[in-house]
Amino acid sequence: MASFASVNATRPVYVASDVHLGATPPEQERAFLAWLEHAASEAGRIVLNGDLFDFWFEYLWGPTRGYDEVLGRLRGVVDSGVPVTLMGGNHDWWGGRFLTEEVGLEFLRAPVTRELAGHRTLLAHGDGLGRGDLGYRLMRPVLRSTLTCWAFRLLPPALGDRVAGRASRTEQRWSGPSERQKARARALEEWAVATLETRPDLDLIILGHAHVPAFVEVAPGRWYVNAGDWVFRRTYLVLEPGRDPLLTEWGATCP
Repeated sequence: MASFASVNATRPVYVASDVHLGATPPEQERAFLAWLEHAASEAGRIVLNGDLFDFWFEYLWGPTRGYDEVLGRLRGVVDSGVPVTLMGGNHDWWGGRFLTEEVGLEFLRAPVTRELAGHRTLLAHGDGLGRGDLGYRLMRPVLRSTLTCWAFRLLPPALGDRVAGRASRTEQRWSGPSERQKARARALEEWAVATLETRPDLDLIILGHAHVPAFVEVAPGRWYVNAGDWVFRRTYLVLEPGRDPLLTEWGATCP
């Protein structure tokens, strides 16, 4: 797998997060597929920073169903020579060999620090970072434990997907971020700003998870950016060598 820095280094990096395919409004899903085609024509790399899927799991009998179109599009993007990195989020952390071997994605399960378009960047989905979110913090080790994953893997995909769908509740939040999500957004910003203040080696921190876009210049040439989401909005981040990051919205400045 090629590194972030070594592929198409002169072309921009496009970053999106929290698409929640399978539970987001249909018009948003169509818009994301159009954005993906646009990004593939412009970018040197595409980064999907968590929760691309509202749920993803690779069972003994096959992966989560219903995503054939986007998986085919992603395979086409990779085959065209544009690498795609997917950071596992709290809804799709359980990716595995199907995504990496059949689709060709680079799949990450933990935050990484890498060069993105010349910016030394900490990339993380954002779940479990910052203050608050105690209930999720307590449940995360259980949900991601080897025993839990082994047992869930034995379920028929239709049954496992149904159980996860009932727990998700994404479809109940189409009207906009909840107060809880706004509180998470504030906590993530506080965490990112504090991290940049103590990590002089970093130029940029990119998070998602909160469904609230944010762009904060902590110091000249150093930023915290939350790429937002594709449930309520259509925001994404463009990183180009020698330029400040650009947080924009599909449909606002693009056809």
